Amino acid sequence: MSKKLKWTLSILAAVLLLMLAFVAAGPWLAINGIRNVIAAGQYGELWRFVDFERLRESVAPQIQARIAGGIVDRVGRGETAEAIGGVTALIAEPAIDAMVSPTGVATLLHGSALARSIAGARDDDGKVRAADPLKDARTGYESLTLFTATVQNAEGQPVVFEFSRYGLAWKLTGIRLPE
Repeated sequence: MSKKLKWTLSILAAVLLLMLAFVAAGPWLAINGIRNVIAAGQYGELWRFVDFERLRESVAPQIQARIAGGIVDRVGRGETAEAIGGVTALIAEPAIDAMVSPTGVATLLHGSALARSIAGARDDDGKVRAADPLKDARTGYESLTLFTATVQNAEGQPVVFEFSRYGLAWKLTGIRLPE
């Protein structure tokens, strides 16, 4: 094998290794990107790290099921499922729209029930430090295209953030709410 061919193969192997490392680090880069965008208050830039359409598809049925369960608990099982489903969709739509928006995602990750207050924690300038619920998340790959970050809500129940791969990049595509 010629010296030039060995050198070319070495370069290709190094590039491939770097690309694989970048893809493997992608979910943490996405989490950090979300964290930085929220910290800077540039919620309009969350589209770079969040697929809002898929996030909506993930969250909508969970919220509708919760609302339907609440209605059934209050009204009783005598009502038809169709009527309850219609009312549920009507009630859930504004909540879903609010949650699956740049401001809603930012609120969820910056100062919501997920973000337990840090007693006495202050930044260098004396301001109370914003909580970062993804900082201590339990993370891991569920497949080559799905990565999860699990945090506890204020009641100690798990909330799972799902990140999916788009080529070489990763985006937040789902949230599994506690039952």
